[in-house]
Amino acid sequence: MEYRQRTLRVPGVAIAIRFRDEILLSRAYGMADQERGAALTTGHAFRIASQSKMFTATAVMQLVEQGRLRLDDRAGGCLPWLPSGEGQIGRVTIRQLLSHSGGVIRDGEEGGFWQLERDFPDADELRRVLSATPPVLAQNQRFKYSNFGYGLLGLLVAEAAGMPYNAYVRRHVVDRLGLADTGPELDEHALARLATGYTGAHYGLDRLPLQHVRTGALSPATGFYSTAEDLCRFGAAQFLGNEELLSDESKREMQHEQWKVDGVPHSYGLGFDVYPVGERRLIGHGGGFPGFITHTRIDPADRLVLVALTNAGDGPAADLTNGMVAIVNRAVEADPLPDGRAPGDLDRFTGRYWSLGGAIDVVRFGGELLGMMPAGPNPADQAMELTVEGPDQLRITKAPGFGSPGERVRYLFDGAGRATEVRWAATTLRPWEAFRSGVLAGVRATGRAPQQDPA
Repeated sequence: MEYRQRTLRVPGVAIAIRFRDEILLSRAYGMADQERGAALTTGHAFRIASQSKMFTATAVMQLVEQGRLRLDDRAGGCLPWLPSGEGQIGRVTIRQLLSHSGGVIRDGEEGGFWQLERDFPDADELRRVLSATPPVLAQNQRFKYSNFGYGLLGLLVAEAAGMPYNAYVRRHVVDRLGLADTGPELDEHALARLATGYTGAHYGLDRLPLQHVRTGALSPATGFYSTAEDLCRFGAAQFLGNEELLSDESKREMQHEQWKVDGVPHSYGLGFDVYPVGERRLIGHGGGFPGFITHTRIDPADRLVLVALTNAGDGPAADLTNGMVAIVNRAVEADPLPDGRAPGDLDRFTGRYWSLGGAIDVVRFGGELLGMMPAGPNPADQAMELTVEGPDQLRITKAPGFGSPGERVRYLFDGAGRATEVRWAATTLRPWEAFRSGVLAGVRATGRAPQQDPA
């Protein structure tokens, strides 16, 4: 994660992994505010944008369980001001809004709020646009993403609950789980904790800091802020067997594939993506907001949550969560240590080793050694399998693509047992300090690396 954050020059990345009832990993890399030199911490919050839809769907399903709403209710039956004639938005059902299959316009026709050219719409504007804009596609024709559709769900929650959407979701979702650094809209608590969001570095442009803004009536679609650890806690409430927020019956309804999403390898349920990675069937959501890209993956059966948050408009959050899942899967599948072999027998080979071509990580997974490229979005899927052949030699037994299967990996160790040089097939790799002070210093001085003995 740190390698990807630095290589892609993403200002900051926060990640967390929860398994069952325990946070196994929580880390922050990079900067929360580059101009002020403030390092990112695990306590910093991020705008999580469309991950808000998971919270909204949870609120809707709570009201369904209470009998205040039904999934097949038409929106116009709950909100009589909506036009409900043939082909009008009032005929769209709650289920269709949750699954993005009602054909509702995505962001109206004046969506400059996403570029911070205007304020997000308030409730009056949202009602006016919804009343005047019929669905652009027929109901149940295809998956068609709509932020305005989730804004409408917020109005339906408020009507059924008898209180504003933000108040309901804070009381019945956020506070019930004790999410101290999560909320449905920008407020003073958020402003004290939010990392600064930055524009993308598209086409080599400089990253610029962005002002935090409120999301008005689109809070149910995109307004939430949170931390990686709080999102792990919310994800745990979606585990099967956990009924803090919803029954398993409701969760299965939400996590069931409603529509295939064209052009990508996943489907959509009710407020949640449904996404396979290896043998895992994951749910969750991504989020894109001015200055932030975020992603959460949940395995409700195996009770695993993985979160990646970035404070950049081009942050690779989805790649990071998918890479984390692949690494977890590879670790779970690894062979155990053979009887009589201690971890240290393999750990002596592990580390990050550098050449002008980049870095290779030698990592122990159980009783296996793997060579992994940390620069790639999914290093586990492209891992090289290594076999120990002696106290200072490995063999590349499996390598994808144009790798070097069958060739040797030879180590030089100092008197303390630290690797000082690794001959990876024909390439010489070194630990960072030796690479920086030797190879990079030589290139800076002469344009060439110091010549080595080929023996």
